[in-house]
Amino acid sequence: MPTRPSILFLMVDQMQARVLEPDHPCRTPNFDRLAAAGVRFRRAYTPNAICSPARASLMTGLLPHNHGVLEVIHCVDEDQCNLRTQYPHWAQRLSEAGYRTGYFGKWHVERTEDLKTFGWQMDGGSAGELFKQHRAKVLGSTVLTAGGRAKPTPHYSLSRTVENPPGYRKSVFYGVTNQPSETRGMGLVTSLAQAFLEEALRDTKSWCCFVSVNEPHDPYIAGRKAFDLYDADSIKLPPNAHDDLAGRPAVYRKIGRTWSDFTDREKREAAACYYASITEIDEQFGRLIDLLEKSGRFEDTLIVLTTDHGDLLGAHGLYCKNYSAFEEIYNIPLVMCGPGIERGVVTEARAGLHDLCPTLQELVGLQPITAPDCRSFAPVLRDPQTQAKNFTTGYAEYNGGRYHLTQRILWSGPWKYVLNGFDFDEMYHLDADPYEMRNLAEDPRYQDRVRDMLAQIWTIIRDTNEHTLFNSNYPGLRAAPFGPLIIEP
Repeated sequence: MPTRPSILFLMVDQMQARVLEPDHPCRTPNFDRLAAAGVRFRRAYTPNAICSPARASLMTGLLPHNHGVLEVIHCVDEDQCNLRTQYPHWAQRLSEAGYRTGYFGKWHVERTEDLKTFGWQMDGGSAGELFKQHRAKVLGSTVLTAGGRAKPTPHYSLSRTVENPPGYRKSVFYGVTNQPSETRGMGLVTSLAQAFLEEALRDTKSWCCFVSVNEPHDPYIAGRKAFDLYDADSIKLPPNAHDDLAGRPAVYRKIGRTWSDFTDREKREAAACYYASITEIDEQFGRLIDLLEKSGRFEDTLIVLTTDHGDLLGAHGLYCKNYSAFEEIYNIPLVMCGPGIERGVVTEARAGLHDLCPTLQELVGLQPITAPDCRSFAPVLRDPQTQAKNFTTGYAEYNGGRYHLTQRILWSGPWKYVLNGFDFDEMYHLDADPYEMRNLAEDPRYQDRVRDMLAQIWTIIRDTNEHTLFNSNYPGLRAAPFGPLIIEP
């Protein structure tokens, strides 16, 4: 048997945390199996609302202003948003400790796509040769995107395009295909990971297998079999689906024009495709979970299920991510099970995606990467009932994508504050207002709370050395209602 626990890391792209709630219509029997065997975090969050910054934070434990990837890397020139390679990654520490490591699927952390540099000995990234060869073997001449998904075609049995506002390229937004999941991106990635696992399980060496699929990222494409499990007419729209966004930043209303012509029926169809895609991922990942169980290694393997960020999916009349700091984007699924982890627990403890960096290292007995940006939540996994009270705050930052806008987000107990550098701020009491319909930031009754929340934000900005914001005392840049000097003695 390996001397250290092996790790199976299951990562999806753009999945809401709410789909794992017991009363949610999305069918995820294998994800539920993992939750029953471990700890599910209801208040886990991403440190950034888009792929590359969030994934770089996961690998390094750093916030984007420190690791350097401020927005999606393929959207900018080569001299922008580059990962600062002087900081170690947790996979490098595993490799140095003798782990056998393999990464399969979407990378999107930095632009070289050279995964071996960052501790992944087997590079099964979707831009690498191993993946391309596997794809060609399975699909022949079928054309796929760089992420491993079939390019949208007009041959959907059900589909909806996005055409607003005029002057933008018409594109498929959701659809139902007859192509089975085994031959789409999620299936190709899972098959490569399965081959790695089958070989690794025959060895006595500890291993780490990272499985990263592109789905359920928009366009929401689902197979017919999975889609037929859902009755679109019975899907309930979220309580904030028809939010007029009054009292929130105007840009939210502006971007909402993209989906303004969607009918309620089409919104339900979009949700059905999204849920069906997740059900397909659940089935694919179930192959790997079954393999561990049949080998007798399920109980002694650390398993992580999470995503990079969520999806609005019609909340507040919006979809995807980027604009807004709403919980549908920032609240992410996080389930962990394995040796030393409590079983069948749902916790309210706050844990960030970037906090997984020191947590995984602590769980396998390695010296964690330390930084003021992140914090190991291993104590919660071992003793959630006692330790949850020590994990009540969270912090995220967003710098825009293509269109630049600054947001800093703080969660403190039930309170959430959004510092908007481009408009008036937002503050919500999530226990009383879980769908974020009432912005309290400008309410005179809550100005003491506003000051307290901003003091916490400025403290994090100072302690993580985000000097650009902390030194924003210039008269033309005083966008916060309370400036950084409120934390000075």
